[in-house]
Amino acid sequence: MQPLKGIAFKITAIALFSVMAALIKATADEVPAGQAVFFRSFFALFVIFIWLLQRGEMPQGLRVTNAMGHVWRGVIGTTSMAMNFAALGLLPLPEVTAIGFAAPLMTVIFAAMFLGEEVRAFRLTAVGIGLIGVTVVLWPRLTIFDADQASAMATVGVMLVLGSALFRALAQIHIRKLVQTDQTSAIVFYFSLTASCLSLLTLPFGWVIPTWEQAALLVTAGLIGGVAQIMLTSCYRFAPASVVAPFDYVAMLFAIVIGYVWFSEIPTPQMLVGAAIVISAGILIIWRERQLGLQRGKARPGITPQG
Repeated sequence: MQPLKGIAFKITAIALFSVMAALIKATADEVPAGQAVFFRSFFALFVIFIWLLQRGEMPQGLRVTNAMGHVWRGVIGTTSMAMNFAALGLLPLPEVTAIGFAAPLMTVIFAAMFLGEEVRAFRLTAVGIGLIGVTVVLWPRLTIFDADQASAMATVGVMLVLGSALFRALAQIHIRKLVQTDQTSAIVFYFSLTASCLSLLTLPFGWVIPTWEQAALLVTAGLIGGVAQIMLTSCYRFAPASVVAPFDYVAMLFAIVIGYVWFSEIPTPQMLVGAAIVISAGILIIWRERQLGLQRGKARPGITPQG
């Protein structure tokens, strides 16, 4: 284990994903979300394919035992991505990022519902605190008492981000199942492949011919997304998940800086307070997961992380 290297990979991945989101946002006014999903997924395939060749995981790394599991993971993940890309055109980048932090909270609930994981009072309390934080971020967009604070399109954007977070949480549940039978390389590759194919279904609904500048931004977003996915996957080779997981929330800092510099977006104090509450709840859940993992390790030292 090389925890510092793992942390460095994780932070780099989060930074690249933030830049990718900014590139998508820069084209969101003209380019439909489905078309953006195609560019993000299709051009990421080239990066992932080269990575698999370098690691010597072709073709054995792409063998699967649960084909339908990959299909469902692709459908759910693509839906989440499309909703998030659509929201980027309607809301500031920091706000989309803050609301998106609801996904780990939903994952805890879905893990109890669909995987039979035991969720006790501590984690349920943390989830409740996190949802309060999400409400703090959302309230200015949803309140009906001050029409100047909430436009119809902003409300649609909020719903899209929440939907994206819900589907992302469901995707995490599917990934937890898939890693028990298939390699990570297969999960990464087939998701990008499935997303590329599914995004083509939106072609009849208004794809546009992008300008050279827009095409360059979209292709770059795809390539950066592929590199970020590899970085994210690689970080777990050097550090435990419990060590690198808290660094997901560095995304908020990147979103604030990029939003301010590129889009002149200034986060409101209420949004920052809500984001801080959500992040605190998420870190509490991560800490509790680590404690439970240590306890299980002492009780069953022969069990693997997947056991």
